[in-house]
Amino acid sequence: MRIVANYKHYKELNEEIFQAVQAGVAELTLEDVNGQRFIADCLKGKLNIDIYGTPGNDLGMFMDGPTVTVFGNAQDGVGNTMSSGKIIIHGDGRDILGHSMRGGKIFVRGDVGYRVGIHMKTYKSNVPIIVAGGRAGDFLGEYMAGGIIIVLGIHNRAKKAEILGDWVATGQHGGAIYVRGDVDESKLGNGASQFRVTADDEITIKKVLKEYCQVFGLDLEGLLDAEFTKIAPLSHRPYAALYTCE
Repeated sequence: MRIVANYKHYKELNEEIFQAVQAGVAELTLEDVNGQRFIADCLKGKLNIDIYGTPGNDLGMFMDGPTVTVFGNAQDGVGNTMSSGKIIIHGDGRDILGHSMRGGKIFVRGDVGYRVGIHMKTYKSNVPIIVAGGRAGDFLGEYMAGGIIIVLGIHNRAKKAEILGDWVATGQHGGAIYVRGDVDESKLGNGASQFRVTADDEITIKKVLKEYCQVFGLDLEGLLDAEFTKIAPLSHRPYAALYTCE
């Protein structure tokens, strides 16, 4: 089913999407999307949505199952608290992508913004995954409690820009961030440190990047032909010393 968003108010567009899903439509194409918010929010089950244009904030919020593919860029809050499913962005993703994400996958071919993966967590057996092909802004993985973030630095439009911003993994108390290349220790926030990539880490990275490369038509071996840096928490309670008990 094809829906032309054009200049429709986001409520009108999302009502059309909801009605189509209720009617049993499993394949949706949204054209001329122009900043409409909350697309695919709370949708469940097997459903494919292709988006042409730029979706607005909170794409896929609370989503549980569908696959959403964006042929362009996406605004803030992609995958906010999503439980499962997949969001594929062929352009850039912006700030707080994966906020409180507790399952599913977000694959971005380009760059991502600030505070990506903030409060990201593992929920039961669900392990959320974010992969950025370009660079990431400041506060990547802030207060991260679980899951996997991989930053590749291969689609970096600003060739001289660093792959990571500042204050990486500030307050991190779970999960792991893998960066393709070296990371300056000064980039790390409180509570995080660099660790040697283990054999198990290599298996995880290869498994995730195999799927990522299939999605975007990239060369897996070429991506793996580089050293990765692992960033993980020093403690599960990085700020314990700041609190007191009577």
